[in-house]
Amino acid sequence: MDWLNISAEAGLWGLFASSFLAATLLPGGSELVLAGMLRLHPEQLWPALLLATLGNTLGGMTSYACGRWLPKWQKIESLTQQERVSTWGAPILLLAWTPIIGDALCVAAGWLRLRAGPCAVFMAIGKFARYWLIAIAMQW
Repeated sequence: MDWLNISAEAGLWGLFASSFLAATLLPGGSELVLAGMLRLHPEQLWPALLLATLGNTLGGMTSYACGRWLPKWQKIESLTQQERVSTWGAPILLLAWTPIIGDALCVAAGWLRLRAGPCAVFMAIGKFARYWLIAIAMQW
């Protein structure tokens, strides 16, 4: 893989950006970027996990903020997501990493005016767990 000469620092910045964008409504696959980063620089496991989690959580909180800015009277796109978030509260954001519904959960949490702190914590735990499992799978 000599042709793919990416420094650890550049790879970590790329991973952070990719994980942030993947957590917004923009399409993206930060899991592949993490896998590539760990393949090229396995010694960067913990910085990669932490930066991917941070970027993905900040992206999720951006979706949360977008939901928060919606007027309360405006209908949310998916009533089912609103019902789930209302019932479970911030812990439902452990699933914020899931494709498609994760973004809706983050927006719904903001729209329902759930407290930002617990939302960010649960979101980060779920997102870290996903990245950690990917890293573990990379070692096999």
